[in-house]
Amino acid sequence: MSTKEETPADGDKPQTSSWKDSIYNPRTGEFIGRTAKSWALIFLFYLVFYGFLAGMFTLTMWVMLQTLDDNIPTYRDRVASPGLVIRPRSLDIVFNRTETKQYSQYVQHLENFLQQYNDTVQEKNELCMVGEYYEQDDQEEKKVCQFKRSLLRQCSGLSDTTFGYTEGKPCVLVKMNRIIGLKPRGDPYINCTAKRESPLQMQYFPSEGRFDKMYFPYYGKNLHSTYVQPLVAVKLLLTKEDYNNELTVECKIEGSDLRNSDDRDKFLGRVTFRVKVVE
Repeated sequence: MSTKEETPADGDKPQTSSWKDSIYNPRTGEFIGRTAKSWALIFLFYLVFYGFLAGMFTLTMWVMLQTLDDNIPTYRDRVASPGLVIRPRSLDIVFNRTETKQYSQYVQHLENFLQQYNDTVQEKNELCMVGEYYEQDDQEEKKVCQFKRSLLRQCSGLSDTTFGYTEGKPCVLVKMNRIIGLKPRGDPYINCTAKRESPLQMQYFPSEGRFDKMYFPYYGKNLHSTYVQPLVAVKLLLTKEDYNNELTVECKIEGSDLRNSDDRDKFLGRVTFRVKVVE
């Protein structure tokens, strides 16, 4: 009897697995634990699943876009009345009337803003009927009524290029924000008051600070691309007693159905600003 231990042949050696087999197993053909068929089925499932989601999203967006108008917002009930803003674009107007550098920024801002209102530009627009809405619902190309800069007279920057800032009687331009389809009832006008015991003298241009109906309605940026809002210029007739004192001025739109006293929105139909002229 032989006492030698039998050793297995090379081909009979037990096969051991390594960490490389977890990535790709050459014996089973698996890649990261799955066969090619299994990976193909998973890929096909997710392709169909995400393709379905993309199709549903595209269909939903297409249906929603069919309800929208390129020119008019679908829902406008939350903006029934316009806000008021002023130019120059500052709610604190402070300057020394003897120093040009202190008020030049206000003058330049007003001059730049009024370029679109130059008479030569506005003469290309329509002469409209005063006191009547300029409705153009049946016209594809909307026209614009003239609002010439010269209507602002002493606050036009034509006769006085400093808009009254040199003499310490500054001009402030008031305008309404644009609202598509707005047709204010009554006879809207701007009324400004100083929050103090004695009244502050002011001049309004155009006469009585009125917004004529012919500038309404507005048809939107696409249809009414050259539209400009009507303006009211307010010239503050300050006296020497008013200099070196901060004055709070509130302007409201009156004479119509437009709201001007909403406590939740201080700019709805009104605007408040401060003026201080130093001598």
